[in-house]
Amino acid sequence: MKITFLGTGTSQGVPVIGCDCEVCTSANKKDKRLRTSVWVETPEASIVIDTGPDFRYQMLRANVRKLDAILFTHSHKDHIAGLDDVRAYNYFQQKAMDVYATNHTQDALRREFEYVFNAKNYPGIPQINLNTIHPDAPFKINGLEILPIRVMHYHMEVLGFRINDFTYITDANYIAPKELNMIKGSKAFVLNALRREEHISHYTLAEATEIAELVDVPDTYFTHISHQLGLHNEVSKELPKGIHLAYDGLMLEL
Repeated sequence: MKITFLGTGTSQGVPVIGCDCEVCTSANKKDKRLRTSVWVETPEASIVIDTGPDFRYQMLRANVRKLDAILFTHSHKDHIAGLDDVRAYNYFQQKAMDVYATNHTQDALRREFEYVFNAKNYPGIPQINLNTIHPDAPFKINGLEILPIRVMHYHMEVLGFRINDFTYITDANYIAPKELNMIKGSKAFVLNALRREEHISHYTLAEATEIAELVDVPDTYFTHISHQLGLHNEVSKELPKGIHLAYDGLMLEL
């Protein structure tokens, strides 16, 4: 399995428009963060988790030539806004894109992309097959089993996903003990770590570190990072062994 971090930034990305802080003006490429997304490649399937506003550029930058399916964690705009750009895959693959989401997220997709679902005969619109994720039930894409993991993003339920030895969770500030147990045994774990200061709906760096140490996965990678967290190289020096800051373009082989 190969995992590519397509984006590791929070909803505004890094740099933030109009900001001249040391992170936003850094020359280090690891301090440049598009909105959070990952590409998972296995012998069975090529899958992207979330299509934020940067989806088109992320697909070009990572040279994603084949895409079998998209998984959605939740309905916030920074995770769904780029869905229209699946049109290119419709054209080259000559089929509709399989999209996997809960009923709640599907409702948001129908609102945000009304023309996709209510204008079936209009030429050039994205072709999408909606597949319903039931949060307590594993499902398969091309035979690859995917286990949903329920987490809380303030009052909103968000899904993480475990795919073989890889677990991916973003936009969370609470994970119940039962769901934490689903992470254990992974070889790589991705978790959001927004900033140092407390936040109403995201883990802080300290909170994310505590979760990482609790599940005791060999390697944990933090994502959904704000410019408020600090410079990539400086923050990385503070982290315990086996815990890392992810960055755009980072590739893992499991």
